[in-house]
Amino acid sequence: MIATFHPTARDNSSQARCGVVTTAHGPVATPIFMPVGTRGSVKALSPHELRDHGAQIILGNTYHLYLQPGHELLARRGGLHRFMGWDGPILTDSGGFQVFSLIYGGIADEVKGRRPQHPARLNDMVKVTEDAVIFKSYLDGSRHIFTPERSIQVQHGIGADIIVCFDELPPFRAGYAYTAESMARTHRWAARCLAAHRDRDPASLPNPDQRLFGIVHGGVFADLRRASAEQISSMGFDGLCIGGSLGAEKAQMYDVVAMTVPYLPDDLPRHLLGVGDVDDLFESVARGIDMFDCVSPTRLGRHGTALVRDPNRRWKVNVLNAALREDDAPLQAGCPCYTCRHYSRAYIHYLYRAKELFGIRLVSLHNVAFLLSLMAEIRTAIGEGRFAALYADWLGKPLYV
Repeated sequence: MIATFHPTARDNSSQARCGVVTTAHGPVATPIFMPVGTRGSVKALSPHELRDHGAQIILGNTYHLYLQPGHELLARRGGLHRFMGWDGPILTDSGGFQVFSLIYGGIADEVKGRRPQHPARLNDMVKVTEDAVIFKSYLDGSRHIFTPERSIQVQHGIGADIIVCFDELPPFRAGYAYTAESMARTHRWAARCLAAHRDRDPASLPNPDQRLFGIVHGGVFADLRRASAEQISSMGFDGLCIGGSLGAEKAQMYDVVAMTVPYLPDDLPRHLLGVGDVDDLFESVARGIDMFDCVSPTRLGRHGTALVRDPNRRWKVNVLNAALREDDAPLQAGCPCYTCRHYSRAYIHYLYRAKELFGIRLVSLHNVAFLLSLMAEIRTAIGEGRFAALYADWLGKPLYV
């Protein structure tokens, strides 16, 4: 098997780098943002639109695809690529985040105290054991069991090019002792995932050349992050994700990345899970991250928020704002996306006020295109030795990592 990743350019002022990730469905130039197609569809957008606007790779969700339509059906249909009409690379997460979110909710829920804050306070939706996670379907309440082996089996059936180890996601409020315990369990599960992947029968799978990424844990604790990075890096994975609790605020997340990357191999791709804000992309690329994914572009689109290059660096505009009612400008001046080339802010404002679904499509498309274009600009800047200038231009501060 050829190498999964090789760097192609480096920034002299930071850890930023360009590279190429090799997959069965084509190469992926990094740094890259992956639009999220949770259930086999990037919400409101077609594969053709994604390709036309620069998407190289998309993400599918193992948990949701397992529950519906099921990995067995996907395997019989030739895998998710064929089923959804996307011929580019796909990455699937392990399903762990969604399962454990049934317990804790998302980070925002935890920060605001909307869910149990102690790892022992599980609700009746999920039970965690050393061997598996037992959970109930949000669709019909049926009982399911995910072991590390089962997660890998499901991802084999889905047929993604890059699959990810099943891990335990502790809440961000977890203390040192529980974080260390959870990390050790994740390491044991990683070994089981790797063994299950190596024992597969490639001839029976829709995509015989899948790459398996391990996940580094350790919460916000530097010694645990180092220990996890060194352990997972030594196990023979094709790439590495930084997961687990990334802290309660952006500065803490940047610290987690900075304390982890130095202990990751240079010849493996690094994926920061669930990150997609403009400032987070710049800061994380500067710290050596190659791959990102986030549901935010289409989620923002569904709620009437467009991504823009804002002088105040808030990066967002509410298209329902009355100030846009007679604004003939595009969402973003100079943006080459279909939305900005054909439609005004006034028209999009009207669509949302009239509750026309086309408005959601237009803003979602723009938001995805905006981030894909930004990542292309970052790749070019790194290759040309001007990433620090681009960083300063966008974030309004000098690059210092």
